[in-house]
Amino acid sequence: MASASSSSPGVMPEPIIAVTGLIKQFGKFAALRGVTADFAAGKLYAILGDNGAGKTTLLRTLAGLNHPTRGEVRILGSASIPEVCHHIGYMAHPSLLYDEMSALENLRYFARLYGVTDDTRCAAAITSVGLDPSLARPVGQYSQGMRQRASMARALLHDPKILLLDEPFSNVDIHSARDMAALLGRTRDQGKTVFIVTHQAQLLEQVADEFIWMQAGRIIARTPKLTPPEPQ
Repeated sequence: MASASSSSPGVMPEPIIAVTGLIKQFGKFAALRGVTADFAAGKLYAILGDNGAGKTTLLRTLAGLNHPTRGEVRILGSASIPEVCHHIGYMAHPSLLYDEMSALENLRYFARLYGVTDDTRCAAAITSVGLDPSLARPVGQYSQGMRQRASMARALLHDPKILLLDEPFSNVDIHSARDMAALLGRTRDQGKTVFIVTHQAQLLEQVADEFIWMQAGRIIARTPKLTPPEPQ
């Protein structure tokens, strides 16, 4: 597990993400209900909870895909997520890849959106997740584990400071899932801040710095180990 970032004695480093009084409503339904939390840089956070707890809504709000009904999100000191979105890598539950294209062709396309024109960066991102960038097979013919790896490569492509991953281990075989968890641990060790929404928390038991427990749109506990909080 990575150690905390160094700082001057007695001086707390500024959080990489600060959320204050965050409320997100969809019609009359409140998916987030007054979430307030600070998150330190260089940590791997596992976000846990039952279906409907607000995990994905929180992740999408941090990514700037949901606009808060009330409250504030500050990322890298900015309250404007569009100003810092190039520092964020987001992996949705669906892969969001083009099935008729190879992994390299997919990453070339997304690279242009980030202003990246170097194919070497695309190939390196694919290699980093354990895939072969020379594989010409379209991703529509990939196994689910390969698709998830390719999707993770897309999120890593522009070397973001913050990674937001929604169910990256979903429908992935246990061997591939463990490899992906180890990769995310190494990514955190490189100084990235990683948030992972998952129902398979045991895969992160050896790499997560903190487990964030959500229930009914609120954070109910933050624990350093995979120890469920007392029922509320």
